[in-house]
Amino acid sequence: MVQVTAVSETWEKDVFTSRGMYVGKIEDVECDLKRFKLRSLVIKAMKGSYVSKMLGSKKGLIIPFPMVEAIGDVVIIKHIAAPVEEETMPPAEPMEPAV
Repeated sequence: MVQVTAVSETWEKDVFTSRGMYVGKIEDVECDLKRFKLRSLVIKAMKGSYVSKMLGSKKGLIIPFPMVEAIGDVVIIKHIAAPVEEETMPPAEPMEPAV
């Protein structure tokens, strides 16, 4: 479990996936004030970053805090994969019966 002593520790930090892909910078955080816990990180997708290509015209994304693996000089989150579209997948080849 990742713990943060001050919310200000997270602002403007660079965010990378666990596979080393650059995501962007932390722009804001969402807090659960009843439990004194961070709920999610709001990440601004930087131009040319890994997720900016996936997001298209959107400016950022919200990452649930359980996806955060580490916070230090940078923030490491679990890897995010682009959704696979059915149209881009090659059709499955029929299997021949075993003889």
